[in-house]
Amino acid sequence: MSEHQDARTAGTLATYEEARQWIEGLVPFGIRPGLERIEKLMELTGHPERRLKFIHVAGTNGKGSVCAYLTSVLLRCGYDVGTFTSPYITKFTNRFQYNGTDIPEETLLALANRLKPLVEEIAETELGSPSMFEVATALAILYYGTVAYPDFVVWETGLGGRLDVTNVVTPLVSVITNVGHDHMDILGDSLEAIAREKAGIIKAGVPVVSAVDQPGPTAVVRETAKAKNSTLYLLGEQFRETASQVGENAQTFRFDGLFRSIDELTVTLNGAHQRTNAAVAVMTLEVMRQYYALILEDEDLREGLRAAAWPGRLEMIGDSPRVLVDGAHNPEGAQVLAAALRDTYAYERLHMMIGMLANKNHRDTLRHILPLVNTLVVTEADFRKALPAADLAALVRELRDEAGYAFELIVEPDWRAALERLKSVAGQGDLAVVTGTLYLIADVRSRLLYNQDSEKGW
Repeated sequence: MSEHQDARTAGTLATYEEARQWIEGLVPFGIRPGLERIEKLMELTGHPERRLKFIHVAGTNGKGSVCAYLTSVLLRCGYDVGTFTSPYITKFTNRFQYNGTDIPEETLLALANRLKPLVEEIAETELGSPSMFEVATALAILYYGTVAYPDFVVWETGLGGRLDVTNVVTPLVSVITNVGHDHMDILGDSLEAIAREKAGIIKAGVPVVSAVDQPGPTAVVRETAKAKNSTLYLLGEQFRETASQVGENAQTFRFDGLFRSIDELTVTLNGAHQRTNAAVAVMTLEVMRQYYALILEDEDLREGLRAAAWPGRLEMIGDSPRVLVDGAHNPEGAQVLAAALRDTYAYERLHMMIGMLANKNHRDTLRHILPLVNTLVVTEADFRKALPAADLAALVRELRDEAGYAFELIVEPDWRAALERLKSVAGQGDLAVVTGTLYLIADVRSRLLYNQDSEKGW
């Protein structure tokens, strides 16, 4: 028996690496909607979630950016902030941040050892083993509720909302960024069905901030808020943003809300959608100011928004050639990327590399991107659910023939070789873009920024 198995049999994990492997080894238990297992874990650990003040953020796109804005502003205001997000970009510990810093490896190890016997106990019951995401969520709550004690926890949903594990908490404010076509195999085959899942985070009497804009999904959010006696703050009704200046790496807007207006707010994240995300964050903070006496100075709000960064979303990570990475992994994300490539960036020729997971709506995603490219390098992410490059290339050819586009197609399954091909075709005045699944983005970022491999998982 190996030393590793000895440690496992004894119920103790010896190193951070073992703890991470144990948690990620629970992936085969899959995504099983339902809160019974996480509720049991909370009960067995003495309900640490009840000591914490959460801002719960759901939505198809923009969740991470909204979380980044909220975290940045609250930190600037002098509060201690926990931030729980997924998937991570470089390292498993990225998911559990306190004041912008990853959880220390030894703390994660100690908490994993605390959870392991409880997970094994639950696995023996009819509930079955908690999954990777359930254990990661429980670990986050234990970290914030028993070790770090932040003033606020910015709490991103994993998938959907209603049955998502993160929904075990009752927040101060619920946020629903938007509703789009993603995870339809799990959440439902219409935007209304997906909206119903997202709206499941709305709790009785807890205010809701949302930028959902399609009529059907908006009606769903409105009805749910009404049924729960929750006040709804909707973009375009109770608050709005108006752009005043837009450039590469800086855009300024005016915020008009129910409680007040604020001029000259600047974000450095690119794309019109980032003004929407920032406005959602500002309205959320305004609600907290109004309901919970949050101390929010205008200068801290300005500085916090300007300082917010979110890796892998319209992020420039190379300058010779210019390499832009963007995790546009669904049709709405691709539409946002296409708009930014048309409106924000200047270039002579556009060269793009793309890799996708097998469970996505790729036809509509590609339709937004293909008209813009001069070269498309099709590859595959180094991840168990990756779509083979040959399958993605076949779909690209079909769409290219249908529309009569004239770009060059390169198929290179090895993403490292594909990245070299992409860089080699990009001239001085050109722009190289890497897009698709965040698993590919994570690898490319780690390679170009740190010359190392990223940890794998989600």
